[in-house]
Amino acid sequence: MARRLKILLAKAGLDGHDRGVKVVARALRDAGMEVVYTGLHQTPEQIVNAALQEDVDAVCLSILSGAHMTLFPRVKELMDEAGIGDTLLSGGGIIPDDDMEELQTQGVGRLFGPGSSLKSIVEYFEEEIPRRRELR
Repeated sequence: MARRLKILLAKAGLDGHDRGVKVVARALRDAGMEVVYTGLHQTPEQIVNAALQEDVDAVCLSILSGAHMTLFPRVKELMDEAGIGDTLLSGGGIIPDDDMEELQTQGVGRLFGPGSSLKSIVEYFEEEIPRRRELR
């Protein structure tokens, strides 16, 4: 029997709006995934430490503050240093399309913007995480 998908959701930086990430957490949980929500105002170091402690399949950042081009690369760098660089790094928020493309070239997975359906988010993790597990 395969282990349930385990997703860490984090609000990085000074962003204090967490309604959307809580809605996503509920959708993932309702789809049968285990969800770890770290809460507001997390540093990249705290996020990666939580990912290590919880042995998650994915780290997902919710960023509405405009700091996505700093926070995603920093979390990715720390994940690589910690030996979990093959763990999916994904997320969403207010991120321009050009920035999404740039972050994906840096190793960040799919990013979800305003209006993304919960179904598309759930389906992405259901497809991407098993694919990555097979590559390990």
